Amino acid sequence: MSQEQRYRIAILGGSGPQGSGLALRLARAGHEVTIGSRDAHRAVATASELSQRIVKPITGSDNRAAAAGCDIVLLTVPYAAQRETVTSVLDVLHGKVLIDATVPLMPPKVGTVQLPQGRSAVAVIQGLLGESVRVVSAFQNVSSRHLNDVDHGVDCDVLVCGNDRAACDIAIALCAQMGMRGFYAGGIENSAAAEALTSVLIAINRRYKVPGAGIRITGVAED
Repeated sequence: MSQEQRYRIAILGGSGPQGSGLALRLARAGHEVTIGSRDAHRAVATASELSQRIVKPITGSDNRAAAAGCDIVLLTVPYAAQRETVTSVLDVLHGKVLIDATVPLMPPKVGTVQLPQGRSAVAVIQGLLGESVRVVSAFQNVSSRHLNDVDHGVDCDVLVCGNDRAACDIAIALCAQMGMRGFYAGGIENSAAAEALTSVLIAINRRYKVPGAGIRITGVAED
């Protein structure tokens, strides 16, 4: 998949810090980005604010309209809203790529790994949707603070997991367009490792008083 290909991308939960950062970087890379939210007015307001920051068009709408009008759906909602959000747009996801950045953080112990029944939260969504939707896990370990600082690169690599290698390659290409390195890290069940790492990174942030620790993959040559 060419790294130069452009897509219509809906970011469900795009009014939050992580979704907003991804929207900024994807729009700046030339993609047609729509912010999705349960509250359409909030989505439109967020889209207008982000668009003014980078002088690139970003639109906003409710989650369903955003998902229906895109090629790729990027899910950046809190874990508590993951299943409900996916279920609400399920019938317009068929044949599309869903890139899910969900992390099963369970307050107040967000610095402690708490995988649901020992499984990946994203793998559960793949099971819910079946094979008609190509689910990819990515962006769990990237700080929203770094994503929103669009004038600087992101000092972090991205683990990309999924059962459909072509869909994973799309996510990896998007990483490159946003100034990050994406690495295929195995099937969708391996997303459990990336999801668990987020709690580990939160613990590191707290202990060493840093705003957004990340991960780097060593020993792999640059393309």
